[in-house]
Amino acid sequence: MSRLWAGTDCGKSHHHCLVMDGEGRTLLSRRVANDEPELLGLLGDVLALADGGQVTWALDMTGGEPSLLIALLINHSQELLYIPGRVVNRATDAYRGEGKTDARDALVIADQARMRRDLQPVRPGDETTIELELLTSRRFDLVGDRTRTINRLRSTLTSMFPAVERALDLTNVGPLVLLSGYQTPAAIRRAGVRRLTTWLSNRKVYNPAALAARAVEAAERQHTAVTGEKPIAKMVHTLAMEVMTLNGKISEIDKLIEGRFREHELAEVIESIPGIGPLLGSEFLVATGGDLEAFLTPARLAAFGGVAPAPSDSGKTSGNLHRPKRYHRRLKRVFYTSALVSIQFDANSRQFYDRKRAEGKRHTQAVLAIARRRVNAIWALIRDRRCYTVVPPAVTSA
Repeated sequence: MSRLWAGTDCGKSHHHCLVMDGEGRTLLSRRVANDEPELLGLLGDVLALADGGQVTWALDMTGGEPSLLIALLINHSQELLYIPGRVVNRATDAYRGEGKTDARDALVIADQARMRRDLQPVRPGDETTIELELLTSRRFDLVGDRTRTINRLRSTLTSMFPAVERALDLTNVGPLVLLSGYQTPAAIRRAGVRRLTTWLSNRKVYNPAALAARAVEAAERQHTAVTGEKPIAKMVHTLAMEVMTLNGKISEIDKLIEGRFREHELAEVIESIPGIGPLLGSEFLVATGGDLEAFLTPARLAAFGGVAPAPSDSGKTSGNLHRPKRYHRRLKRVFYTSALVSIQFDANSRQFYDRKRAEGKRHTQAVLAIARRRVNAIWALIRDRRCYTVVPPAVTSA
């Protein structure tokens, strides 16, 4: 039997697998439970159809629900490809039939894997990378929760006490501590600057006198109590406490990420690069799988991270470059943020940034240019397993 292609539409309790040959003919279409005996039975039937030939499996997910299936396929030395869900959705319109079904999605996945040559392989990750993926995903959720809660706090506070909302930076700890004890203009005025300073100082707030002065000044600008002030004040207190709780959770998970990151074999190399610390370094390891096997050149890594412009020529127009439509969003954030930070701490990056700005590039364009340049350095450092130095090591003659 020639090469077979097995497309799998992954689900929580069941997967749907469709197998086709090199001509695009369907040989098997089956819904299987997300259970080891069922999955092993499917694997055996597909290998029997292949009759010693190669089978390429394609999945629309790389973690979560299909983790058991992926582990079984890797243990049986099967080739795995990842096809993003958005690619499947865009390609579905080109196939016959109406409605979205698991069988149809599995067919699209198998056929796209058969025709495309730009799909990323799925490789097993080490324990450290897997744990970092869980921790960074959890941190991402917590940061999102904190942002939403702060926005809700701003909105609620503005409806009752707009002057203090303008005066305080609610992303800092001090104003949150203040709002946990004093919410209304009248309460802040009654406390006064001296008493409020003492209260904040007892709670280890940074620069309590300045914070107290700003709060009292804002309170002096509003002597009218809005309708529903009492329940709004309670809500402000609740939201401020929630933000502080989320801050504590984020600090705890940051320590876990840092400790786990430093156990990785590439931690010293990655952290030596200006602008990359444990958090961004962990994101990099999660996005790339902790190795460069899938990125044979720096250009491939740059394209995957969205910092290599893609041509968008049409007709007589050439040289029209745009941001690629398909790239890893969180990896691009790693490259862009680290490049932005490196401008302050790395002389080479600062010099390159100033040169690009002098050429007429905007700030964002200059930072992206640094990010693209740094991808080459990151790729080479990981390949050679050596740390970053400002001056490249001298080449010794044999």
